[in-house]
Amino acid sequence: MLKTPSRVELCPLTLSDQDEFCALVRASAELHRPWMQLPATPEAFQAWMRRFDDGTNRGYLVRVRETGATAGTININSIIRGRYQGASLGYAAFAPSAGHGYMTEGLALVLRHGFTDLRLHRLEASIQPANKASLALVRRLGFRYEGVSPDYLYIAGAWRDHERWAITAPAPWTPDPSLPEF
Repeated sequence: MLKTPSRVELCPLTLSDQDEFCALVRASAELHRPWMQLPATPEAFQAWMRRFDDGTNRGYLVRVRETGATAGTININSIIRGRYQGASLGYAAFAPSAGHGYMTEGLALVLRHGFTDLRLHRLEASIQPANKASLALVRRLGFRYEGVSPDYLYIAGAWRDHERWAITAPAPWTPDPSLPEF
């Protein structure tokens, strides 16, 4: 993980971010195609934000400290407790800030937050094999390759294969003894 002070900060994604978020998604359409689809209209954003209501998904914006510009978004999705203590990650840079290393720093902050504050043990990223920028990102942060899932996610009108990458909390890590076992 990063050892230097971060140029970015994480901010919880809220309904008040709607206009900026949707504008950045529209400006980043070419960058995101065919890797992902993010909400680009107020209606789609509001529907998408409902996924964060029950606490099993968390959404963050990556903001550049110096300017306040939103560089990207990162989600911790499908948080599972009990013996697993893990979740999946979703992330996207926004075109105006892409290529400056902000997402590496933002994802490093999310890893720290996930392992420390949320007490997760495992975080996974599923990436389409041709998405070289995303693959380079997880490699930089120490994720390990675990295999390919054929036809894993339906994106942009097609079922797409994804490589599975994961990282676990640095040792020593033990779950909270008050957690239930299943």
